[in-house]
Amino acid sequence: MTARSALRRYALVCFLTWLPLGLMMPSAVLLMTERGLGLTEVGLVMTIFSVVTVTLELPTGGLADVLGRRVMVAVSAAFLTVALLLTSVAATFWAFLAAYVLKGVARALSSGPATAWYVDTLHRLEGPDADLKPGLSRGAAMESVSLCAGVLAGGALPVVVPVVVPPEVMFPLAAPALAGAVAAATLLVVVPAALPEPPHHHRRSLRDVLREVPFTVVTGVRLAAGGRVLRRMMLACAASGVMLTSIELLTPGRLAELAGTAEEGSSAYAVVAALGFAGSAAGSALAPLAARLAGSSAGGAIAGIVMSALAVATLAATAGLGGAAGLLTAATAYVTLFAGAGVAGLLCLEMTHREVSAAERTTVTSVSSISLQSGGVLANLTLAGLAAQAGVGTAWTATAAVVLASALLFVRMPATGSSRVPAPAAPACSD
Repeated sequence: MTARSALRRYALVCFLTWLPLGLMMPSAVLLMTERGLGLTEVGLVMTIFSVVTVTLELPTGGLADVLGRRVMVAVSAAFLTVALLLTSVAATFWAFLAAYVLKGVARALSSGPATAWYVDTLHRLEGPDADLKPGLSRGAAMESVSLCAGVLAGGALPVVVPVVVPPEVMFPLAAPALAGAVAAATLLVVVPAALPEPPHHHRRSLRDVLREVPFTVVTGVRLAAGGRVLRRMMLACAASGVMLTSIELLTPGRLAELAGTAEEGSSAYAVVAALGFAGSAAGSALAPLAARLAGSSAGGAIAGIVMSALAVATLAATAGLGGAAGLLTAATAYVTLFAGAGVAGLLCLEMTHREVSAAERTTVTSVSSISLQSGGVLANLTLAGLAAQAGVGTAWTATAAVVLASALLFVRMPATGSSRVPAPAAPACSD
């Protein structure tokens, strides 16, 4: 395998991993509210999703570092397929809760193994000093392209389906969930061939594998908590989780109000979100240039975070606008927000991977995802109530303040790779 072949495989898996989520994004909140859930119940369902993800992140990340990346991605795709099928037919709070528990399991399983596979493969082909930014940038851009295509298709389906299938046969807002299940099943079929595992020096029993998982988890947590760079990365991920959750939770209802109906709101959200993900793809692609212009990856991340914070502040300031002006403002802010997030996210990913070795790479990525999901839990528990009591603009103002404050984490950033905590010796495994 060549570096170019590895990049093509990684990009394909990135695209297929995020396509089901993109398809569901425009209709997820609206599907629940149209089937009788209140905004507080929607927030609770999303909170449980985040809690499940956080709970399983480290065990599944440690298992991926020990058992293999390909297996984790494939099992994740299987869980996501079932979760989206259940979502399409769910009609009660408890049914949606069950679907989102399965979705949380899928999210935890998929957090990091594909990226870890690519980084390990590139290191094996080009050495430990291989430049990670171009490949990670391509993968992140492909994720954004997938989300962009997914939200456009997912937003169009509720409008198109009633023309082909009578509404009494299929609830229009459920069509994106079914399409997402098909996309997840496609990933399940593709992964075994796309991500070949590197050769192992010896075969290990299941007992040996399970014995290594706790050690790998402890090592990953120790690195994340003890490394000066990684500690800052985890806090930055938490702030990013607050921002992304505020957008996912509050924007669909805002656009549905502007558009007039839930189905038209889903389509409007799809267009606006697609523009945002196009901005994210551009930001990810431009991240290496931003780092060069800023003089460092940390400087480039600061620029991206400030850009995102200003975009959220714009959403807050224009929350009272209606009609075309409201839609245009939301679209412009979305592009700016996700372009900045694309720059910052890619550079944070690069700095994180520079701090860890292959042995704990997926585990530390899982710690990052825990931080992201923890920020999401905080946002779900606070912003829904704040928006209901004081308005969407107030909730977005609070979000903008959190994001802007996170830029301070990158000031005087220690040199990447200089703050690793030495890992303890691994326990001996029986033959």
